[in-house]
Amino acid sequence: MSEQRVAVVTGGARGIGAATAARLARDGRAVAVCDLDQTACEEVAAELVAQGHRALGVGCDVSDAAAVEAAVARVSAELGAPTIVVNNAGIIRDNLLFKMSVEDWDSVMAVHLRGAFLMTKACQGAMVEAKFGRVVCLSSTSAQGNRGQANYSAAKAGLQGFVKTLAIELGRYGVTANAVAPGFIATDMTKATAARIGVSFEDFLTHAAKEIPVGRVGYPEDIAAAIGYLTSDEAGFVSGQVLYVAGGPKD
Repeated sequence: MSEQRVAVVTGGARGIGAATAARLARDGRAVAVCDLDQTACEEVAAELVAQGHRALGVGCDVSDAAAVEAAVARVSAELGAPTIVVNNAGIIRDNLLFKMSVEDWDSVMAVHLRGAFLMTKACQGAMVEAKFGRVVCLSSTSAQGNRGQANYSAAKAGLQGFVKTLAIELGRYGVTANAVAPGFIATDMTKATAARIGVSFEDFLTHAAKEIPVGRVGYPEDIAAAIGYLTSDEAGFVSGQVLYVAGGPKD
């Protein structure tokens, strides 16, 4: 039996991240669940362990270079060197441009772009050494522009350029890099958006579903399934791509 591959999932404590951690564990990966909320990521990891999987919860601020290095060192020591990275950690600080603060811009860039850079950089050496690697960054349909999200849209578009460059640089070492761009997904983040604009989550989902060709909103498991494929051994000839998982065409 070949050595078990180790995956790091950032923002893994809830929503898409937690669903991805569960999916990769079922796919036979050892999974490091990384999140700023250490207690929450430890709970996700404990549940996976209770199901018979190898998993570890690691509290980590992905925008902090020292914290990322320490997290990857711990993962390497306790699970093995990570050769699969899912950069899912993200925040929103929505506002129209004239109301958006510099802090709102910088914090979104720090988590999405700096975080993906730091985590991928910390793991790429192990990938090159193993002659195998999978990097998946969570982009968004907002990468094409979305009112009130100049910071988030720019960050998500930036991640698409990031993976395309990684694909070119690391392909010769057996490393692929791709982005998954979700459409409307029912998560705590979209629930918070509904609350912010003053509508019930149920009405928010119903309205969103009417705008989606398949007639429903997405769920974290829909995104996890796409990530499961892109991180699989079989996906070695798919690299530098952006997969929109949005219930209809977005590009």
